Amino acid sequence: MADNLTNPYISAPSIINRAGGADRLDRKVSQWIEPYAAGAAFDVGLIGVPLSRSSISASAASENPNAMRLAWKGFGTWYADYDTDVCDLRVCDIGDIKMHVTDILQCQSNIEAGLTQLYQDIPDMIPVVIGGDHSITRPSLKAFANANPGKTIGLIQFDTHFDVRNLEDSGPSNGTPFRGLLQDGVIRGENIVQIGIHGFSNATPYRDYVREQGITTYTMRQVRQKGAEALVKQAASELSKRVDLIYVTVDIDVLDISHCPGSPGAAPGGMMSWELFDAVYHLGLEPKVQALDLVELDPFRDIAQISVKTGCHTILSFLAGVRNRLKA
Repeated sequence: MADNLTNPYISAPSIINRAGGADRLDRKVSQWIEPYAAGAAFDVGLIGVPLSRSSISASAASENPNAMRLAWKGFGTWYADYDTDVCDLRVCDIGDIKMHVTDILQCQSNIEAGLTQLYQDIPDMIPVVIGGDHSITRPSLKAFANANPGKTIGLIQFDTHFDVRNLEDSGPSNGTPFRGLLQDGVIRGENIVQIGIHGFSNATPYRDYVREQGITTYTMRQVRQKGAEALVKQAASELSKRVDLIYVTVDIDVLDISHCPGSPGAAPGGMMSWELFDAVYHLGLEPKVQALDLVELDPFRDIAQISVKTGCHTILSFLAGVRNRLKA
């Protein structure tokens, strides 16, 4: 169990769902994902980061790690679209980063310290971090950089928003993670690719800041003109020429609000769910993609589990890509 993990910042999953169906031949994701066991070998580690007090909009995204754990029983391990069964990929649910009740800065410190130690203790693991709001990406990516000294880190961001609000007005919120990372010197603007910016969701001064920093941005109109799969392949190929490792962050509000009613920032005109599934599958195939997070999914806002199931499918699509990369 996760209690065997000697990391003071991580607690065992509060929900361990091993439920299956009546058909013994139909293995469910809840049966496939293993609880952490000391010394066990695995390819991918799932880590919950239940923080959403730092959200600009009221959000219960902190409840998403457990909402997804409960939803795993509704998914099998075979991905029809790419004829891939992920069952031979070794995936472990490590647990959750411990949060302070009221102190956001302490929460973010726990995220960075806990993930840094985890990546150092299990260096061959591909982490999949389940948030939480988008503020978690700043300490998560810092931990990833800490564990890979001397490596140049690239970032591919799926998002409706730039998330480069100024820190003086907005603090360490879910609207500031990438300005924070730039100011921390963890990543350079030319190594950030933003995909899915759309609608009336950003301010002109932040567009100007993104351009000044050399960040590459693809709007949803550009995604649709080129096609999500082709654009993501191109973006990953170009970024791979400049960096050693790539971190992927999926703000689920990149999706059209009809596809993700459980995200506070979702807007009309966003990405279709199948476009996101295809995009992250192909990123899973990329050798330099070594970490992913998924954020901004509030299960309390959800309708008929549309958003939670879409979040689960997004992560499983990425894992199918990883499986085909590692098992090729």
